[in-house]
Amino acid sequence: MKKIVLLTLISGVAMSFNLFATTQKLLAKKEQVTNLQWVDPFIGTGGDGHTFPGAVVPFGMMQLSPDTDTVMRGVDPQPEIYKRCAGYHYDDHTIVGFSHTHFSGTGHSDLGDLLIMPMVDQVLIEPGTAADPDSGYRSRFSHDQEWASPGYYGVELLDSNIKAELTTTERAGMHQYTFRKGEEAHIILDLTTAIYNFENKVIWSDIRKINDHTLVAYRATNGWANNRQMYFAIEFSQPIDSYEFINLDDNRYRCMGCLGKEKHSTIENKQVKEAAGKAIKFVASFNNPTAKPIKVKVALSAVSKSNALENLKAEIPDWNFAHVRKQAEQKWDGYLSKFEAQGTTAQKRQFYTSLYHALQAPSIYQDVNGEYRGIDGEIHQGKDHIHYTLFSLWDTYRALHPLLTYIAPDRVGDMVQSMLDHYQQSYDKMLPIWSFHGHETWTMIGYHAVSVIADAYLKGIRNFDTKLALEAVLATSNSPIYDAINEYKEFGYVPMDVLPESVSITLEYAYDDFTIARLLEAMGKPNDAKAYFQRAMSYKNVFDHSVGYMRGRDSKGNWDPEFNPEEAKYMGPFTEGNSNQYTFYVPHDVKGLIDLIGGDKKFEQRLDALFDTHLSDEMIKEHEDIAGLIGNYAHGNEPSHHIAYLYNYAGKPWRTQERIRQIMDTLSSDKPDGLAGNDDVGQMSAWYIFSAMGFYPVAPGDLSYAFGAPQLPSIALNLSNGNVFKVEANKLSHSNKYIKSAKLNGQVLKLSFITHQQIMAGGTLLFEMSDKPNKQWGEANADRPPSLSN
Repeated sequence: MKKIVLLTLISGVAMSFNLFATTQKLLAKKEQVTNLQWVDPFIGTGGDGHTFPGAVVPFGMMQLSPDTDTVMRGVDPQPEIYKRCAGYHYDDHTIVGFSHTHFSGTGHSDLGDLLIMPMVDQVLIEPGTAADPDSGYRSRFSHDQEWASPGYYGVELLDSNIKAELTTTERAGMHQYTFRKGEEAHIILDLTTAIYNFENKVIWSDIRKINDHTLVAYRATNGWANNRQMYFAIEFSQPIDSYEFINLDDNRYRCMGCLGKEKHSTIENKQVKEAAGKAIKFVASFNNPTAKPIKVKVALSAVSKSNALENLKAEIPDWNFAHVRKQAEQKWDGYLSKFEAQGTTAQKRQFYTSLYHALQAPSIYQDVNGEYRGIDGEIHQGKDHIHYTLFSLWDTYRALHPLLTYIAPDRVGDMVQSMLDHYQQSYDKMLPIWSFHGHETWTMIGYHAVSVIADAYLKGIRNFDTKLALEAVLATSNSPIYDAINEYKEFGYVPMDVLPESVSITLEYAYDDFTIARLLEAMGKPNDAKAYFQRAMSYKNVFDHSVGYMRGRDSKGNWDPEFNPEEAKYMGPFTEGNSNQYTFYVPHDVKGLIDLIGGDKKFEQRLDALFDTHLSDEMIKEHEDIAGLIGNYAHGNEPSHHIAYLYNYAGKPWRTQERIRQIMDTLSSDKPDGLAGNDDVGQMSAWYIFSAMGFYPVAPGDLSYAFGAPQLPSIALNLSNGNVFKVEANKLSHSNKYIKSAKLNGQVLKLSFITHQQIMAGGTLLFEMSDKPNKQWGEANADRPPSLSN
């Protein structure tokens, strides 16, 4: 960390007493500048990064953030929702309001629960459109008057001259609105909005006024997850002077007061305390709004309104906005201090913002009393662990979950136990595939929860039910109901006439089976492990020697007659990719793949061809997720993330060093569009953190990390066992991108990989960098990263 530099002005005669006294006070405080300063939540909010800039704490259930467009009932045309999967996009110029749940970096949209928006004088109950913001309660804004930092977001709403500020705890958030004009302030609570690409998402909602400060609300939605339920406790910092309940379906609303009569028939009834329906809104009105800021506290619960009230009382008991913000910053500082990185300002901004994004999920999904809503829809008690949600496992098993074993190992066991909760509660007795908020979406392929479980267990993280974990892993990998597992076991591959994306599924099953074998081996079950090691070789069954690529085949063994290695066809043999990319998806046995392709030289040539051969738009037009292209390499999508590291396995680590620098220089920056594709719940960010350090987990579960090349001059990782693992890159520069030599704790390192045990032991990994490649380093077979075949 940098210490604040105190500039002491010394004159030739004497120093003033006041300056001396001030200096002494500052020196006594020993104030430090923390890594918070390097985080820019706007990185990734442009392009297709799909991150949000709002307030959140590490692993928080509450993600309180602005929405620049949402799907509205009866509004046409609908917004380009893929661009706004997180509710916010940097290109937009109006804000609809602030909602309390968001995804970070996903390629799919949902959430956006309970939108809140302040306004002045005139009550508007529809949001209006981006083309005509004056038609509704949305407001124009400017990035010049917008601020975000860990745990905080602020913006000037230009149309109403209101300063809006947000901060959060794990389960609650606080809004602070400073009104600079107007005789009356209004705050709308809109339960109808959605971050999703169809209307009529709300199944049912209700809102009830408890007293002149407090409301409770509920809504159930159909979206990516069906019948997803959320409860809210809402409290205002001052009494509500007048209010309205609005039910758009009935084309009427009940009110106390006379707001908005010109648009709706009105039933005035001072006894009305609640409203229910599919299109419910509430407007709270306050007199003399410029006297002091109006604050709103909101807490979430997936269980009940009473639990939401309990969460609110427990986490934000008072109205001290600055204190809540400070607490959020302290929580972030605790995690951001896990690393001490040196480099340019842009490099540190990218590094620490990546760390910030990597710490947002999986997120807490449990109330302060321990209750949560399970995958079965029932209420459960997390007796001995915190229950987590949001497992985007096709993305995050690769680098995010391995990263969490170093920076949040105390949470990893609870995350695994949460997966086991899912297994026990699911009708199908399956571990999660892509789940959130007590729902399984069945999105993407593989059964990658087994990779996360095996990697944690093999690293010594075992504070979960290991016996149940083994049961769940075996049951999931043999499930008769999931994605042609029976055919996979029968044929040794998934036939393309049985299931689309068959080649990708086969390859990912094979990797998952490798991790199960490793787990069984570590649990003292060598015979069972042997069967899974054999299953892990199934990748060979979809490699067509006649063309040299992974290729679809049917249940009779016939190869795909329409094969084109560059085409990424929707519902074709590959998942969000093509054969060029997926042929390299054998992370657990790269040596075996090299042999299939024809040896080291041919393998290197194939890697070069992947990076150097232009991929036309025509070949990927059916997949908007394929982004961040260097030739056929698609950094914006996960199947490519390990590929640059594969040169190591052919004895050419210097080629990996070239490719990593190429990716870093061309596909990442510290700008809003600085991510090459969806951050995918932190996976892209985790790739950056590992790659900046100079190594990457090609095959989580084998406990080795293939070397790339360090991208920052120094990065220290403060480990949970008290050790510090430091990576230093001497003479690193734009031209000095190659590793000349390496030493680990003073000992010459010939291997082109490092192990988990070496990292946890702490010490210093020292790289001497050069502008010329060392073509002998890591060339010998014995010096290459491990593969199943050797």
